[in-house]
Amino acid sequence: MKILVVNCGSSSLKYQLIDMDGEKMLAKGLCERIGVDGHFEGKTPDGRKTENNNILNNHTEAFMEVKKALTEGETKVIDSLDEIDAIGHRIVQGGALFNDSVLVTEEVKKGIESLIDLAPLHNAAHLQGINACQEVFGMDKPEVVVFDNAFHSTMPPKAFIFPVPYEYYEKYKVRRYGFHGTSHRYVSKRLSEIWGTSLEGKKVIVAHIGNGSSLSAIKDGKVIDTTMGITPLDGFIMGSRCGGVDPSAITYIQAKEGLTPAETDQMMNKKSGLLGISGVSSDMRDVEKAAADGNERAQLALDILEYQVTKYMGAFVAALGGVDAICFTAGVGENSPSLRQAVCENLSFLGIEIDADRNRIRGEELKISTENSKVEVYVIPTNEELMIARDTREIVEKL
Repeated sequence: MKILVVNCGSSSLKYQLIDMDGEKMLAKGLCERIGVDGHFEGKTPDGRKTENNNILNNHTEAFMEVKKALTEGETKVIDSLDEIDAIGHRIVQGGALFNDSVLVTEEVKKGIESLIDLAPLHNAAHLQGINACQEVFGMDKPEVVVFDNAFHSTMPPKAFIFPVPYEYYEKYKVRRYGFHGTSHRYVSKRLSEIWGTSLEGKKVIVAHIGNGSSLSAIKDGKVIDTTMGITPLDGFIMGSRCGGVDPSAITYIQAKEGLTPAETDQMMNKKSGLLGISGVSSDMRDVEKAAADGNERAQLALDILEYQVTKYMGAFVAALGGVDAICFTAGVGENSPSLRQAVCENLSFLGIEIDADRNRIRGEELKISTENSKVEVYVIPTNEELMIARDTREIVEKL
């Protein structure tokens, strides 16, 4: 079975074509600047590439570029779209409506649409992607939606209810939802495979640290708490997001600067975080380089990240009543030995010991703690696309 995995943003479309016989990635690519002008690039695992700047007015035109890349020219991997058996979509916000991956129906689409207010940039774009897929592939091609918050739906009310008037939860479902759930689910499942046992009786913290970042506390294989909230803004410092900040600090800045709600949202999501503190970049690699060159604000940004990750991990150890394993994943978690080392040294009171040689890896799967460490520490590269493809296959095979 060949499955096309799709992740649509408001002006972008990422894709992977995966052959589930052996779970091999056949091709992947990105359409960006949709509705602005357009840029497309696609590649295959054996190094073949294609790239162009064709105008992309909408997501349907973007899918036509994907079709060309998959079926024609240098990056051809299939003869026609008929060889694609199903399509799996990443959906950021499923709210309280969706706790599992489901087959796309008109009712499901209406449900996703009803949640646009909770994720205006994401859910609206996901719907565009679904509609564009149906236009290009036809209505008979099965499509599945996988919700980014679904894995966190096991949180108890004491973890997901915000202490604001309860009527806002009743009226608008204002609560903690959490995100990166597909990544957290993949990593925890992979840890179970590494151990050769279920996570029953185990206490695990997964640290998805990238441009967007979140931690999850997992007990008996189920999430009991996570750092992101009603949107992906909450938690700790990220690439350009502020994470959790005293709300009064935000309203104070808003009043002093005369910012509109939209401008305030832009400030918190796009101008804060590593970028806002360092003044250099939202990219961890740039900030690390600047810090190494003596930039004090860049070093401060790194110090804040290390401190806040440590603080949240400590809180989650308390929430779990202990911890058996910590897993680092995503762009920064997988590729920053210095961050991993710093965080684990800060938590050494738990009996954590890191093997410095093992910890030098980037983007590889490995246990980086010593044999004497009381907590096992792993780097486990995430694979959200494969998780989406697996869910899609499971649902389609039942049709």
